[in-house]
Amino acid sequence: MPRHLQRDLERLKKEILTVGSMVEEATDKAILALMNRRPELAREVIEGDEAIDAKEVEVEEQCLKILALHQPVAVDLRFIVAVMKVNNDLERMGDLAVNIAERAAYLATHEPIGVLLSFKKMVDAVRAMVHQSLDALVNLDPALARNVLQRDDEVDEINREMFEVLQQLMHDDHATIERAVHTLSSSRNLERIADHATNIAEDVIFMIEGDVIRHGRPGRPVTRNAGKTRSR
Repeated sequence: MPRHLQRDLERLKKEILTVGSMVEEATDKAILALMNRRPELAREVIEGDEAIDAKEVEVEEQCLKILALHQPVAVDLRFIVAVMKVNNDLERMGDLAVNIAERAAYLATHEPIGVLLSFKKMVDAVRAMVHQSLDALVNLDPALARNVLQRDDEVDEINREMFEVLQQLMHDDHATIERAVHTLSSSRNLERIADHATNIAEDVIFMIEGDVIRHGRPGRPVTRNAGKTRSR
């Protein structure tokens, strides 16, 4: 590998990890704002979104510059393509963290809805998926990436369970509808963050092994037109 290309790829790796760190912090703060009813944390997430957006644009421009200057092939090209996809997923995760923060800010100023929900279980799973997908990227670890894929169904199932509970609550007590909708939106946004963590895990596997993986078929290479589309 030419020395200048290697230098630019190392810089690119550091930059995408910086975006990942920013998004993981925003997600953690949004979750804490929701779980602990802390509107000040919600405001921090909302105010920090512009910095994530700016960093995402910077990484994309860096990828395009490397493609134009060095015309990489094979493994190096796969790495840049994967970084561009991961970069986009991270920016969307940041947007979803803002959505959760906005719901958390509203819920913190209203009485709890008073039903038992599996938020703690869902939050733990989503946090683990986000952290493991980024660890897989840092350490180029396809086995860890496949662990992320296997947890996606768990989060989907919890989201479905919470939808059913909240739907019944809104039917039984119309006074809870607005709070329940905000709670349901939080659950849906958490589920979508898990989807994007899954996308990142898929991209790590593609970067390292060249296999194209689709949701619902962890660890199995498939054709590019098969399976679910990427979550956006």
